[in-house]
Amino acid sequence: MKKLIGRTDSSPVRQTGSAGSSLASSGKPARACSCMVVMRREVLASSPTSRRAAARRISLRPTSRHWPKCVALADMVQATADRLDILINNAGIGTAGPRQTSAEGFELRFAVNYLAGFLLTLLLLPLIKNSAPARIVNVSSAGQQPIDFGDVMLTRGYSGARAYCQSKLAQIMFTIDLGAALEGTGVTVTCLHPATYMDTSMVRRAGVTPLSTVEEGAQAILHLATSPAVEGQTGLYFNGLREAKAQAQAYNPDARRCLQALSLELTDLSAEGVAALAR
Repeated sequence: MKKLIGRTDSSPVRQTGSAGSSLASSGKPARACSCMVVMRREVLASSPTSRRAAARRISLRPTSRHWPKCVALADMVQATADRLDILINNAGIGTAGPRQTSAEGFELRFAVNYLAGFLLTLLLLPLIKNSAPARIVNVSSAGQQPIDFGDVMLTRGYSGARAYCQSKLAQIMFTIDLGAALEGTGVTVTCLHPATYMDTSMVRRAGVTPLSTVEEGAQAILHLATSPAVEGQTGLYFNGLREAKAQAQAYNPDARRCLQALSLELTDLSAEGVAALAR
């Protein structure tokens, strides 16, 4: 059985020049372990068109009526590895484009940027805990906006920026809760804004001039994934290499409870089951 580092990637298939691609090519994670698993965003949650395209490239047998690719990916990793030392959730869709829905019927940015990583992390949690000390890193953004729990799927007054920013705040809220739940297990959970307007297709598609290199972003991600300087730190948000404060809603326990209840409902997980996984 293999020792694995896992990463869910923000870049489309065949695209280079993203923080995810830079991570894959840096060689640094590979020196820390024997195998690196790279899964593209289409595998996690997608529009019907991109889901069919991904199916031609990656053969994963669906094992659940909902989120079959996430479930199949988790099953595959657990069947082929006895360790998962680092999980980096880096799947992302930016602000450009009209409102779209995932195959599950959810607003696409919320599904890909947040829900897919939420589900995959929880499905892999037994393996990660058995690999302790282990780290989970959620790649978020400094672009954050409070979640409107009356219209999470943004069916009224849709804005790509709003969709992106609330999905990124959801990642941070999940990080805080999971970090607390895993306290004392040897598994830490952190999240970060890797760098501002990296030179990626996501940024260029939004019509923004890049301000940072993808290597800067990759270095910040690797800092949380591998650096002894952050060993034991959990439930925290970083801006680059430094701990920072997220948008205020992230620290509202009631808002986090609402998000957790909604997330469990949308991913067909039970609160009792998740609590048992975290123990």
